[in-house]
Formats: sequence, structure tokens, C-alpha cells
Amino acid sequence: MHNITLIKGDGIGPEISDAVLQIIKAVGVDINWDIQTAGADVIEAEGVPLPQRVIDSVKKNKIALKSPVTTPIGKGFRSVNVQLRKELDLYANLRPCYNLPNVKTRYEGVDIVVVRENTEDLYAGIERQIDNDTAESIKRITRSASERIAKFAFDYAVNNNREFVTVVTKANICKLSDGLFLDSARKIGENYDLPLKEILVDNCCMQIVQNPNQFDVLLLPNLYGDIVSDLCAGLIGGLGVAQGANIGKDYAVFEPVHGSAPDIAGQNKANPTAMLMSAIEMLSYIGEKDAGQRIKNALFETLNADIKTADLGGNITCSGFADAIISRL
Repeated sequence: MHNITLIKGDGIGPEISDAVLQIIKAVGVDINWDIQTAGADVIEAEGVPLPQRVIDSVKKNKIALKSPVTTPIGKGFRSVNVQLRKELDLYANLRPCYNLPNVKTRYEGVDIVVVRENTEDLYAGIERQIDNDTAESIKRITRSASERIAKFAFDYAVNNNREFVTVVTKANICKLSDGLFLDSARKIGENYDLPLKEILVDNCCMQIVQNPNQFDVLLLPNLYGDIVSDLCAGLIGGLGVAQGANIGKDYAVFEPVHGSAPDIAGQNKANPTAMLMSAIEMLSYIGEKDAGQRIKNALFETLNADIKTADLGGNITCSGFADAIISRL
């Protein structure tokens, strides 16, 4: 029995959560789900989009599967995702990006893993208003955070038979902050029998859209990692098929990359693939790799049968897509 927190967000979050839970139940993994709600829908009742009970649940169970959560714009609330990462010290954001069968894209054979530092950089939110016309944001990079994310990237590369790591910075301009991140990656790389390549982030973006097959594992600070990971998602069919994981020393939260899509909420149109792929990664993480592989095989068979949701050019519903996968387990 695995005890896992399920964070049901808002928008399409509840419906894709239900679809994924049905598939996991059908494959036979024994999970006791601690179901928690978060997002815009709980603000009226509890005053915040991320109540403390949600954080306490993840700390208790160590593992969470999370659906999209809306952070209200202009309401003074911190991003739920950023808050979770800070509270649980989920310092590594892991986003494998690879082609899925029968999903038409501009490129074939894409297989890039984005490893993004998750706790500092500009996303630390250190800002101040100097006067009515001037604001500033501080970019904080530390050696300790940079070295541990570099170690995570190299360990992942070794454990998953990857060939090399590429560190992505703008160290020619941000000589101190990005320079420190680059120096930390070089230092950690000396301990591994894997090549470390280096590239500037603007050149990296150009090279990815010209030839994504030249990259393997990308190691990036927080801001660049956020941008480049979405760019890579565009190579494989968009955010609807992009998985994600936020991993720390003690806790791990697995979630799709896409948002809550409130415009189609409750219409049974959403694509649960990204959350399902995140759940497959979670199953591997908790030692249920065989079950995860069975789900992946069933998903791929379903896509190969041209059974797809509207965002991928099909016409099947969210629940119908889940049923099609379950029938192939």
C-alpha cells in the first residue's frame, strides 16, 4: 500500500485527476489517496489557494500527484506551484520531453530531458518598488543550490543511460550569477565520466528549434529552465502531452506542465495525457515501474489506434480516452 497525496486543482484539474486515478486503479497498484483540494475554488472558503493542510499532507505522505492549479492574477496570492516548491524544498524540476506515437510534430526522434533549478534565481521573488516609475528584482544564485542541481542532473544522466549534460547560462552577460552556476556545474562534472557541454541560453533556443536531436540532458537555472522546458514541450505536441516532476531530498510532487484551462473546465474535453505521463513517472519513482510501463504501453497503443482528444486532432472525450487506455491494459 502506497500513501500518496492527490492535489485536485481547479479548472480541468478535477476531471483529468479522475481519469488518471481510474487508469491507475485499473492497472492494480494499491494506493491510498489522500485527496486534497487547492486553487481558486478554495479561496472563498479558506482564504488562500494553498491551505496549510495540503502542505501537511504532502509532508506526511512524501509523494504527491498534482493537477493544475490556478493562481489568481492581481489578487496578491503567491503562485501555488512556487509556494509548494519553496515549502517542500523541491529543488529539482524534471521535464522529460520525447515524441509520442501518432502525435504529429515538426520533429521526430526528440528525446530531451530538462533539469531546472527550482528554488532561487529571479523566481525567488526578491523585488522592491524603488519609486512610482522604477522597480527592481534581484537574481540570487548560490553555490550550494547550483551544485546540488548539477549533481541531480548528472546522477539522472548516469542512472538513465544518457550520453552528456549541457549547462545553459548567460554567463557572458550575468558574469557573477550565471558565472557561479556555470562554475558549479563544471566542478560537479569533474566527478562524473560524462561530457559537460556549455551553451548560452539564446543560442540554445535557436539550436533547439533548428535541430533538437543534438541535445540530451539540459541543466539550467530557474528562469531559463522555465522558458526552455516549454519550448521543448512545443517540439513534442504541446503542453497537453508534457509531463513534469518537482523533486527534493524528502518529497516529490508529480504534475503536468500545462495550466488549468478554465475555458474548457467541466466539458469533458481535456487531454489527461500530461498528467498520466507524470503519474507514470511517479509510479517508477515509488518502485512500481512495471505498472507504469503497462500504462505507457496502453497509452501508446491508444494513440497508435488514432484515438485522441481534440487538442491532438481527435474527437474523443477525456473520460472516453481513459476508458480506451483501460481497455488496452
